[in-house]
Amino acid sequence: MNQQAMLRKIQKMQKEMMDTQKEIDETVFSATSGGVVTIEMYGTKELKAVKVAPDFEAEGAEDYEMLSDMIVAACNEAYKKIDKTTQEKMGKYQALLGGMGGGLF
Repeated sequence: MNQQAMLRKIQKMQKEMMDTQKEIDETVFSATSGGVVTIEMYGTKELKAVKVAPDFEAEGAEDYEMLSDMIVAACNEAYKKIDKTTQEKMGKYQALLGGMGGGLF
């Protein structure tokens, strides 16, 4: 393959990678914890929303501590979903670039 053809192929792959990353970044991932807390997070790991079930009633400090734990758990679950999706969608590019000295991820 000549250099120009190789360059075009690399540029095409770079555009595909950027488009895929943009798609991931704009996707809203959600996770729920305890059936009480639901969070929404963009693929950039920027928090979009935290929703608490309207029937949740805190009766004391322990309930607030539990609520805090559920928020953390829901956020952590969303992070895992984002990481898994990113790996699934971007992993093919990493494999292709691995032979070229790439280490983009």
